[in-house]
Amino acid sequence: MSPSNPLHPFRHAHLAQRSGARAPWQRSDSPEPSRARQHGGRGRTAGCPRQEATRTVTRHRFAFCGAELAAVYVVADQHRELHLAELTGNRGVLYGLPAILAVAGHSPAANAFRSGSPLWLTPKELATFIEDDPHHFPTRVGDGAPQSPARISLGALPLGHGDQELGCLIVAGEVGDGFSADDRSLLELYADQVAAGLQSVAARFAGHKAPQAHLGQSLVPDQGGAFILELGTGRMEAHAHVLELLGLPPEQFDGQVETLLACAVPDDMPALMAIVEPDRLAATAGQQLAFRIRRPNGELRWLGLRCRVEVDSAGTPRRVLGVVADATYLRPSADEVSVVQRLSATLAGAATIREVSRLVVAALREPLGACRVAVGELELERLRVTALDPPEPDAWPEVWRAEWRSEWPDVALSDLPTLQSALRGGHMSLWPPGADLEPGLLGVGPGGLAVLPLPAEGRMVGVCLVGWDTEHRFGPEERSLLTAAAGLVGQALVRAHALDAGHELATMLQRSLLPRKLPELPGGVAVARYLPATAGLEVGGDWYDVIPLGDGHVAFVIGDVQGHSAGAATIMGQMRTAVRAYAVEGHPPDVVVARANRLLGGMETDLFATCGYVDLDMEEGIARVVRAGHLPPILRHPDGVTEEMVVEGGPPLGVLEEAEFPMTETGLLPGTLLILLTDGMVESARLHLEEGMRRVCDVAAEADPVDVGGLADELVMRVGRRDDDVALLLLRYDGTRGRPKRSHWTVWRLPKAVLHARRFTARTLRSWGVVEELDTALLIVSELVTNAIVHTQGEVGMDLTLSTDRLRIAVNDASPRSPVKPVSVSWEATGGRGLFIVEATAMAWGSVPLSGGKQVWAEIPWRRADPSQ
Repeated sequence: MSPSNPLHPFRHAHLAQRSGARAPWQRSDSPEPSRARQHGGRGRTAGCPRQEATRTVTRHRFAFCGAELAAVYVVADQHRELHLAELTGNRGVLYGLPAILAVAGHSPAANAFRSGSPLWLTPKELATFIEDDPHHFPTRVGDGAPQSPARISLGALPLGHGDQELGCLIVAGEVGDGFSADDRSLLELYADQVAAGLQSVAARFAGHKAPQAHLGQSLVPDQGGAFILELGTGRMEAHAHVLELLGLPPEQFDGQVETLLACAVPDDMPALMAIVEPDRLAATAGQQLAFRIRRPNGELRWLGLRCRVEVDSAGTPRRVLGVVADATYLRPSADEVSVVQRLSATLAGAATIREVSRLVVAALREPLGACRVAVGELELERLRVTALDPPEPDAWPEVWRAEWRSEWPDVALSDLPTLQSALRGGHMSLWPPGADLEPGLLGVGPGGLAVLPLPAEGRMVGVCLVGWDTEHRFGPEERSLLTAAAGLVGQALVRAHALDAGHELATMLQRSLLPRKLPELPGGVAVARYLPATAGLEVGGDWYDVIPLGDGHVAFVIGDVQGHSAGAATIMGQMRTAVRAYAVEGHPPDVVVARANRLLGGMETDLFATCGYVDLDMEEGIARVVRAGHLPPILRHPDGVTEEMVVEGGPPLGVLEEAEFPMTETGLLPGTLLILLTDGMVESARLHLEEGMRRVCDVAAEADPVDVGGLADELVMRVGRRDDDVALLLLRYDGTRGRPKRSHWTVWRLPKAVLHARRFTARTLRSWGVVEELDTALLIVSELVTNAIVHTQGEVGMDLTLSTDRLRIAVNDASPRSPVKPVSVSWEATGGRGLFIVEATAMAWGSVPLSGGKQVWAEIPWRRADPSQ
């Protein structure tokens, strides 16, 4: 037996599954045969292992086009033998088919196999074979003596052609005049169905697929039927088994081909229409066509169809003879063709990038049994994820969660070098379990990862990642499925861009204007989420920002521009930039908001905006809040009590140019959560504002304040379908290790003003325990106060701030002009060296504008003399 024959493992496994069955050439009450095999083969006894292995019988009744019995012989032993693999039907028709036949011997099966052509025997011709060797095809009558059948006709049909010689199918039936021409044609098509099943089994073993899932499938399709279609009239004669396969009661069949076509799944209709279109018959005749039907009970079933065309004297197609059989063995439910067909059909109607990505994730994850699927677009040097499943951030690697600023993450390609390499090559990459991958990819598929670059128009437009947690080996079916899917998805993404260019432009503009990553804060952790609306295509003007300020302050800003359009996104970017600029200049919160209001009022736009601004001293825990038509912040106190903060508000920005915006001050204890949000999270056509705010308070009250990102995800996931954009900014205030010490001195314009400032500084710093840095601090105070007295008019103030590692000296004056360091100072000059001295002695120094003036500051490092204090 040749180990190279892919059918051998199937035959042994298939026959061994039917253990205990008697050999097909004997009845249950007959003794074991003892005669040796004849016709040129080596002698074998009945008890030899090979005969024991081939003991099998199927108890299904078989009836097809006059045939009552069917037997499948498969080629073996390097094409020297034919082994009986399956026998089905009425065994009384031909009794005692040999288990092994020599290919070189004289038998119908061997003759047909060698010639490659069907062999049809009438009862008289069959008798000739029996007379030549009565040991073949005997029957039992009376006392059991062999006797040739008087009305038995037989057909031997080779299975496979050329390099795919698989074996031979024997069919027999009580047909006195021999099989008719139509029956012969249909039985030959039936043999092609059997060959297709054998080829499928061989391919699965060649691809190392486990055969156990298919062992129960009979080699001879017992559920099959025939039909004859008259092309001129569309009338069809269909076998009862065809109607049974389709789930169509015989009384409901009107003889029209359209009635049967209506049972097919719509996606497969174009292929089926080939059998009724004469101009396409030549290309489809004799080919195996697998299609799906939906039975009345909702069951989806794969069927196999083979056709043969009859033409008239002029060569015009006249009739179609066809065979339909169950083809589950050919196309499993998760077959790559069906998945690609479904994916292609669904992507055809997708109009947006989001919709394309969502459909791809849904189409691939379940059929592939994947644990994670993500689709993303390439944007400069970043991967912008447009859909993924599962949606929970905890299911994805840390580098993904760190960039989860929107509904989906936004990952830098520099963090994923393996992905970069795959995109440059443009070819699918399959990584087995235990592959050496960076954490950002290994966490996607520790048990196996597929990286699919998405090509379109000669370039890579995106990538699809498919990952498994448990060990996963990639078979040929999955490879072909993923390759075909990649091309479809790439084209769909490009098409969606073209259909939705305006929306994509506005979305890109809006995304580029939002902060890519929030800064790390001393004494707190901030996270943000942004979700575009799912209802409608236009983008809105929601924004957020976190702005580190000097002296341990941080500004938290959230806003919403009226409307949904590219114009709203543009105004959003301008307002965010303006607020950031005013805040960095050092203006107090009310001045920042007032100036932003005047700026928007002076623009040529009818849009207005709401804004919430919180200036938080991260060291002291003092928050100063200004509200311009926006929702109040929500506070979750360390004891779990959650409430809306009572904040006096002003009108929206851009409504009244000279409006006032009162400021509210409150203190935060370490462990407090500060929540800023836009109305898209708490208000919709189905949700009142008060109820939405109450829900947010309830979720925050029950949340774990340690997991700030988890709370943010839970809040946005509860929103569901969104009529408006959603922006969320959440801070957990932890406080610094030690509260800073502060002191203020008003510098009076007296002849000894600098001396008084130095004395105040010395007394204050000694009381704070600052000793070694005292001389440096006094020198800086002298220079800064002198400059303010000499070069400005009005009030001068000095602030001293001692934090855990530095001393900050700030002098405020009423002049908006920043100090300018001279280019050069000659030896004879009596001034101009002050800023050089400050620069040389301070760790850092600078100047920031304040309302109506400026502040010049300098910082020097400080280390506590006694760390225990």
